[in-house]
Parts: sequence; structure tokens; C-alpha cells
Amino acid sequence: MSIDTGLARFSDWAFTSSVVVLVAALLLLAVELAYNRGRKAETRELVGATVGPDSATPGVVTDMPRRPVGERVGKAGLALTYVGIGLLLACIVLRGLATARVPWGNMYEFINLTCFCGLVAAAVVLRRPQYRALWVFVLVPVLILLTVSGRWLYTNAAPVMPALQSYWLPIHVSVVSLGSGVFLVAGVASILFLLKMSRFGQPDADGAMARSIQRLPDAQMLDRTAYRTTIFAFRVFGFRRHLRSDLGRRGVGPLLGLGPQETVSFIAWVAYAAYLHARSTAGWRDRKAAWVNVAGFVAMVFNLFFINLVIAGLHSYAGVV
Repeated sequence: MSIDTGLARFSDWAFTSSVVVLVAALLLLAVELAYNRGRKAETRELVGATVGPDSATPGVVTDMPRRPVGERVGKAGLALTYVGIGLLLACIVLRGLATARVPWGNMYEFINLTCFCGLVAAAVVLRRPQYRALWVFVLVPVLILLTVSGRWLYTNAAPVMPALQSYWLPIHVSVVSLGSGVFLVAGVASILFLLKMSRFGQPDADGAMARSIQRLPDAQMLDRTAYRTTIFAFRVFGFRRHLRSDLGRRGVGPLLGLGPQETVSFIAWVAYAAYLHARSTAGWRDRKAAWVNVAGFVAMVFNLFFINLVIAGLHSYAGVV
């Protein structure tokens, strides 16, 4: 099978451009997060000055100011985030066209697809303006993953090995990428919820870290975000486990046997099941349930990095070990 080197080169350029654009978006969104508290204070002062007994026309704002710098910078950062998502999609599509196959046949391509799924999930969940501050905490792990992918896991465009030449395996990998990407958003939301519920998130807390945490959306919104995204990703992973069993019955091969990757993946799946149960159990809601969700997130990340990259198991065909 011939490889279109021109399209492969364009795919690499799109990947690099996506990382650069997402870094710029992260910086702009971080600036908005830093201005968040000042914007709220400015709004309260404006309302007090224009609506009251001493105003020339009570209840009417006579001179609306320009939008705060932080808000304009944040909107620019969000626009760049969408551009970065589009470039990452272009990277994935061009890679597939260059190799004439589905573009998730190795760890480099798998992580790119997982990051793309996570970014799309965040774009859906965080579409309201008041949730824009959470983009900072989603982009940080995504950029870490993309950096690892491009720096250490990059693989030249090439056909997949014979063991992967099955129409069922692309479905299996794409489902894993979708679930992992959505779980990333859920994990970030639970971690931020725990920080918001800690002493650093209390109104009387002082210090740079406390001020940063206090600028986040309220804890209940973070908890709802984690719960809803986990429900979706848990169903995706449930379908994945059913698909794995179906692949085994169809005789795809020993690659989908119970190796280290599948064992840790099952542990993560059980942890997420426990979270959903704890979330609806009195006495386990809020903090305890969030800790269970974080445990599942840690197991998933451990499986993605340490198990897939260090331990030689049944998934070692993925172009890493």
C-alpha cells in the first residue's frame, strides 16, 4: 500500500499548528480567568453608580462601558480553541487519507483522537459563557497529552500491521478514544469540584491559590458536569466491553485477550460504576463520590501512559513497545 507523503506532511503541519494554537488559546483563557474577579467587582460598582436614588434616571444605565478586557480576551481564546480543534481534526483526516486507512492504528494516532474527542466533549459541555473558565483546566491535560504524542510517540505514516487489518478493530479503538476523551472532562470537573469544596474554595480563604479557585464556577455546576459526562462515557465504555467480547467470539485474534491493559481498564470501569452508584447514595454524594470518580480517572490515565507505554502486554502492537 502506497503512502501519500504530501498528505502525511500536511497532517504533521496541522498537528503542530493545532498545538501552537491551543497553547495561545490557553494563555488567553488564563488571562480571562485572572480578570474574572475584577470584572465582577467592576459590575457591582457600575450597578451601584447607575441604579439608585442619586442617579439622574433611576433604573436606567445612561452610559454602558465597553466590554472588559478580560472578557474580550477570553472570547478570543475560545475562538482559538475552536480553531485548534479544527486543525486537530484536519491532522486526523489527512493522516487517514495519506495512509488510506482509519487514522488510529498506533499510539500517536490514538492519543490524537482521544484529545480530539475530549475537546469536542468540552465544547459541548462548556458552551455557555459562564463555563468558559473551565477551558483552562481542560486544555492543560490535553496539551500535555499532545506534547507526549508528538514528541515521544510520533510514528511515520504507514500501513497498519496485519493484526489490525479488521473492520472491527477500528470501531473498538474509536470507542475507547471517545470514552477516554469524555472521561478526561469528567475527571477535570471532579478535581475542580474537590478543590472548590476544600478550604481553599471558601469565601474567607486567602492566598493566590484560594483566589484562583474562588474564580471557578460554583461547586454544584462542577459536580453536575462530572456526573453527566461520566454517565455518557460509562455507557460508551460498556459498549466497548460488549464489543470486546464480540470480537473474541468472531475470532479476531488473541490481541484482545485479558492482558495488563484490559485488566486496568476493567478496574477503571468498575471505579466509574462505583462513582455512579455512590452519586445516588445518601452519605456518599458530593466529596466521597467525587473522590471515587477521581480514582477512576487516575486508573484510566495510568492505563493510557504507564501500562500502554511501559509494560509489554497484548496491546503492544500499537507502535510503542
